[in-house]
Amino acid sequence: MPQGSSQRPASPEPFGARTQAPPPPRRPHRPHRVAVIVDEGTNPFEVGVATELFGLPRPELGLAEPQYELTLCAPTPGVRMNHGFFTLGGVPDLDAVDDVDTLVVPGRPDNVVPRRPAVLDAVRRAHARGSRVVSFCTGSFALAEAGLLDGRRATTHWRWTNAFRELHPKVLLDPDVLFVDEGDVLTAAGSAAALDLGLYLVRRDHGAEIADAVSRRLVFAAHRDGGQRQFVRQPIPDVPDVSLAPLLAWAQERLGGPLTVGDLAAYAAVSPATLHRRFRAQLGTTPLAWLTARRVALACRLIERGEVRLDVVAERSGLGTAANLRARVRRATGLSPSAYRRRFGPPAGEPVTA
Repeated sequence: MPQGSSQRPASPEPFGARTQAPPPPRRPHRPHRVAVIVDEGTNPFEVGVATELFGLPRPELGLAEPQYELTLCAPTPGVRMNHGFFTLGGVPDLDAVDDVDTLVVPGRPDNVVPRRPAVLDAVRRAHARGSRVVSFCTGSFALAEAGLLDGRRATTHWRWTNAFRELHPKVLLDPDVLFVDEGDVLTAAGSAAALDLGLYLVRRDHGAEIADAVSRRLVFAAHRDGGQRQFVRQPIPDVPDVSLAPLLAWAQERLGGPLTVGDLAAYAAVSPATLHRRFRAQLGTTPLAWLTARRVALACRLIERGEVRLDVVAERSGLGTAANLRARVRRATGLSPSAYRRRFGPPAGEPVTA
């Protein structure tokens, strides 16, 4: 500063007084975009599941904007649904998959018939551009045919597991679960399991609070215990050789008693080793495994009829202890006895039947 000048030096800026840069503009809300491919023979229920989960307004959530935006698309202008119940028309073509975040592929009954090339191409195209790809029930056949499941875990409806394995041996099929999450590809086991998977996706996308609200709207459990084993009936196998039939009938009447493999062999008047060979040849299992499976089936019937005392169920079914009962029922059905009772037992207050 020149000598004699009356100008005073500027005082330093206080810390933090510098003008802050304006915050970046808020990104506009964009709903998560979902497309459902509706092909010839598609099951209407699964399309309805996707519509219910991703296509309806939810004012009860109190949100300013919708969380999902749903589009149905089809390979042809008119698509006949399963069993020709109705024809769906007036929806976009398969180009709609090129601008979605999630692609849903429902099931159809003719699973061994190859899918349309246009449908498979749309599935591959969506996956290649980073969309999440989801199958409901036997829609997993389309995902496998498109090559998305090779070397990965997946599931499908339990009635189609053998056909699926024959057609797609490179897929790591898990027939016991309700759904499988492989990150960018997810598969649900059956039509109702589509609800389980759909609610799981809502929870993954928007959190447990919104998923719970959606489940209440659906009047459906936000999470179901166990897998689809609990829904598979295990009948007594047919016996091609009548030599085992009297023995099996005799054993069925004595499951609650101290019945052993030795007792079975003695009644059949053969050695345990011979009995083992006959069971393997005719039933594809061992005497002990058959006996245990019949006892578990009896225990489940007792629970279904309303018996709540686990020690009584264990004794009457021949499983011995409540601890063994819990372990065997969970191994066979994927559920604890109490969860099995809630799912398949009589309503509370009904009398126990013999």
